[in-house]
Amino acid sequence: MQKAGGFFVAAIMLLSAQATANSEFQQWLQQQQNDFQEYRDARDREFAAFLKNNWKQVSLQKGEKRDDRPKPVNIPVAKPDARPFAQTRPIVIEPVAPQPLSVQPPPAPVLSAPSPSATPAASPPPAPQAPAPATIPRPARPVVKAPRPQQPVAPAAPREPPSAVVAKNGRRLTVRFYGEPLTFYYDPKLRIRIPSRIDKRGISNMWARLGKTDYELLLQQLLTVKQQHGLNDWAFAVLVDTVSKGIAPADSARAMLNWFILLKAGYEARVAYDDISLYLLLPSKQPMYATPYFTYNGERFYAVNFEGGQTRFGKVFTYDGDYPGADAALDMRLTGDVIDAGREQLRKLDFNFRGKRYRIDARYNKARVSFLNTYPQLDLSLYFSAPLASDSASSLHSQLAVYIEGMSQPEAVNFLLRFVQTAWPYQTDDQQFGKENYLFPEETLYYPYTDCEDRAVLFAWLVRDLLGLDVIGLDYPGHVATAVLFTVPVQGDAVIFEGKKYIISDPTYINAAVGMTMPDYRNQRPTVIAIN
Repeated sequence: MQKAGGFFVAAIMLLSAQATANSEFQQWLQQQQNDFQEYRDARDREFAAFLKNNWKQVSLQKGEKRDDRPKPVNIPVAKPDARPFAQTRPIVIEPVAPQPLSVQPPPAPVLSAPSPSATPAASPPPAPQAPAPATIPRPARPVVKAPRPQQPVAPAAPREPPSAVVAKNGRRLTVRFYGEPLTFYYDPKLRIRIPSRIDKRGISNMWARLGKTDYELLLQQLLTVKQQHGLNDWAFAVLVDTVSKGIAPADSARAMLNWFILLKAGYEARVAYDDISLYLLLPSKQPMYATPYFTYNGERFYAVNFEGGQTRFGKVFTYDGDYPGADAALDMRLTGDVIDAGREQLRKLDFNFRGKRYRIDARYNKARVSFLNTYPQLDLSLYFSAPLASDSASSLHSQLAVYIEGMSQPEAVNFLLRFVQTAWPYQTDDQQFGKENYLFPEETLYYPYTDCEDRAVLFAWLVRDLLGLDVIGLDYPGHVATAVLFTVPVQGDAVIFEGKKYIISDPTYINAAVGMTMPDYRNQRPTVIAIN
């Protein structure tokens, strides 16, 4: 009996020791969480105090134009099936060296054009190339999406991020993100009001109030959607703006909430204010054109507009400092489908080639076109390197590949040239939009007219996708064309780039074949746009 009592006492002591250890662990864990919370609060508290004093007046610079030289309004028409060497001998020129992509693009160099009768400067011989098949092989047939039913489709139920499922104690908000309904839950205290007079003290107070909300509830949902949908930086910023507009619709309150959330997500955002409003400013890894900006520590901060318009510019006040841990600039490169919502639509495109009529039914997604319309104007290299959405790519590839099967490389490129040259009527951006507006390939499938850079971007994609040939963009003063690196001998005008001979192929010069330069640009040296 005494022995059993000893075991009982020992067991009680062991359980008590374990309970004490567990209690100490819980206290340590709680202390760690409190320390983290205090660090976060201290950071926000210090930033709020900083915002009360450290502001300066700056002037927003008017956004730069990428190319202010006028584009051709009337496009020349070559004789049907003309050859580049029928009237004049081919020219081979060294292009202007491409400039590295920078957030502060240098001014265009002054160039001297060679005379057509002059002997071209010596250039390195083309690198040896393996012989290629004389004709285009049978194309791989991609899996093409079946047409969607034409009968009315019930609206999609709002999708909820997984993080929202466990946190429905917040206020519910459903937004339509380019055709797709998304539901979020947020702390109602995020719905801030802007004081009647905007100044540094008011901004500091609003920051302090936002820092005391349960903002992480919303932030984690936004980051979950970003990951699930594969959103690039610009699409994520547009999503944040869409949600902010649903929470705080007034422009200045929306800008304030955008700024707060993007900083918390790790992006290098800023705000500026004047007597009228509060403005969001964001840096970009790539230069933006036609977008007002100011420069801070050698970095441009752009007054972005998520709805495709332009923000007014003038003198504003902004703070002189940075929020700790928020240092990511926007990467504006377009990746993947980005937005995949809404019903596909059809564009019927007709053209003639070698006396035969062809028709292409190109598919595009209106929701994605609406999203792409929010993009600011970027460097042309980003449009040339942008992917075409998978459903649009599949519809073009499956039809065009059948037509070019069995053609030689030059004939296949001529076929694609004629398609892009004549399936769309030509208008300059000023005529169609009233401003410069470069188009991504999917936008070209939607808008009624195209100009030179739109055609060049789409044509380059087609040649690379269907033929696997290397293509470069040619940036002339006021005009954009392309050149193709063939793997079989091809005659005609050419440029030498990195020791290789690219044959000029102009998708704007109507009826022109490979090797033909538009007459007004034959004596001009273009800048090369390398395509990644």
